[in-house]
Amino acid sequence: MLPTGSKDTPLRESNSQKVHPQPMEEAMSQNPEAVEALISKLFTNISSLKSAYIELQAAHTPYDPEKIQAADKHDSRLAAEIQEQQSLLKTYEVMVKKFQSEIQNKDSEIIQLQKQIEEASQKRLKLEKNLKIRGLLTKESEGSTDENGFFAVDLTPELFTSAVEAAFKAIHDFSKPLINMMKAAGWDLDAAANSIEPSVVYAKRAHKKYAFESHICQRMFSGFQQESFAVKADNLTVTKESFFNQYLALREMDPLDMLGQSPDSIFGKFCRSKYLVVVHPKMEASFFGNLDQRNYVMGGGHPRTPFYQAFLKLAKSIWLLHRLAYSFDPNAKIFQVKRGSEFSEVYMESVVKNLIVDESDEKPKVGLMVMPGFSIGGSVIQCRVYLSGMKAAE
Repeated sequence: MLPTGSKDTPLRESNSQKVHPQPMEEAMSQNPEAVEALISKLFTNISSLKSAYIELQAAHTPYDPEKIQAADKHDSRLAAEIQEQQSLLKTYEVMVKKFQSEIQNKDSEIIQLQKQIEEASQKRLKLEKNLKIRGLLTKESEGSTDENGFFAVDLTPELFTSAVEAAFKAIHDFSKPLINMMKAAGWDLDAAANSIEPSVVYAKRAHKKYAFESHICQRMFSGFQQESFAVKADNLTVTKESFFNQYLALREMDPLDMLGQSPDSIFGKFCRSKYLVVVHPKMEASFFGNLDQRNYVMGGGHPRTPFYQAFLKLAKSIWLLHRLAYSFDPNAKIFQVKRGSEFSEVYMESVVKNLIVDESDEKPKVGLMVMPGFSIGGSVIQCRVYLSGMKAAE
């Protein structure tokens, strides 16, 4: 075998070849591929050690001192290198466990930060809602709309036109449940339509729905020409900016949410007064069997019933249109046409599109005004009318 001390030389040589210019943790974090390379090399050296052992056994049979000494040197060098690599591998294992622990801590920190972000987002949304409500309730402007958290909207005639369309649709949408509830309550719809506007000659029986839309329209737009919209409010500061801020404040909000926090706001008073004139007590009693909802509204409340929520959508659209009309300088003007007026394509639009017009007959006459018209910036938004005594194409 080898003389005493002969094994130390390859070990020192092996050690002298291993240089670590930086801490193990840093080297590992900067070059994670080194771990895989080390493990691969370790298995290779183990295989080489097995081969050397086989060579060593072969050198003993027959006995060959030179081969035995050469194989023993090779075996000692590999054994020393494997020992060092095993030591490094243990170090890496310790570092891996440390990194795993740090990753778990970071995961916990991320979860906590996510919770904090979620809580901050909820607080921000709540704050924005409160700012919007404050913008709706205050009578004077408190800085720009951006500072109040409002969405940037340009005040243009096109914006007003879209608001008119939304109001017209809201009237139509609310008339549907109203008519359905009248049917369910056993109302005579023909008699009810005639009581709203008698002597109108309808082209089709289904067209009598326009009588109910006209009824809703007349009551919802009553007082529109007044800046206050016929709502009594103390210390009301009337400025173009305040009207536009109120428009922006309610534009993106659910009306019931706003009224739940501020039932006596000017918008709340508007909703309350309009509900009481649009829905007749006899109508409400036949719908619900009592006047509990009406009494609740008269007492200053805003019930969370489906019927009242449907009404609030209508009230919101009309209120927004009024706030927007008085945001312009000069403000948008409303105009209406009376029953019996001659039809004018300049100022009127028929709600029924497939009417048959005979040139030999008299000019069509207005039977119902379903939606008022408006003038803004020199332009006219036609009012929508139902023409009496006309024939509709099939």
